Amino acid sequence: MLLVFAGGFVLFTSVVARYAPTAGARADAIVVLTGGELRLAAAAKLLKEGRGARLLISGVNRQTSLDDLKRISGLPDQLFNCCVDIDYAAHTTSDNADQTKSWAESRRLKRLIVVTSSYHMPRSLTELRRTLPDIELVPYPVISNKVHTGRWWTDAYTARVLFLEYVKFLPSAARYAVARMLLREGSVFAGAKSHASAL
Repeated sequence: MLLVFAGGFVLFTSVVARYAPTAGARADAIVVLTGGELRLAAAAKLLKEGRGARLLISGVNRQTSLDDLKRISGLPDQLFNCCVDIDYAAHTTSDNADQTKSWAESRRLKRLIVVTSSYHMPRSLTELRRTLPDIELVPYPVISNKVHTGRWWTDAYTARVLFLEYVKFLPSAARYAVARMLLREGSVFAGAKSHASAL
């Protein structure tokens, strides 16, 4: 069991190290999961460049004012006021996924750029794929100056960040696996029911 856990961690770190922003990525909209000023600045830049028509800032601390968000994002008032949606309800990555689902479905979005830190991306995508199985997700990782994913084993801070994130990722992966299994079982059951009705 320990070997499986360790092997999974090595695989997790290699996936994180390979993440890079997709050049020229475009989508219907952009969602940024809060947790650092670099994330919001990167998402705002994508909005300015027209890579998506709207931006959802998910998981904003209630003590963070609109002026703070405008300052951090660097967006002009007109663009911020017309095209930015703010989610104060999410407190966890799972919450981010639930709030993003409501927002995306209400706007009938089909393709989303996901902005978060590179080490947080696997868990974010897993949670979002659980709640939004029919929406295409385009990862746009933000590379932190403090987290050196390329040679993580040489830096104690990076190793600790990645290990803690891996531990958080495992329950997300389990939830995703269960959701997929239930979805498949539901499809099979629905198909069987339709077949029985036709007889």
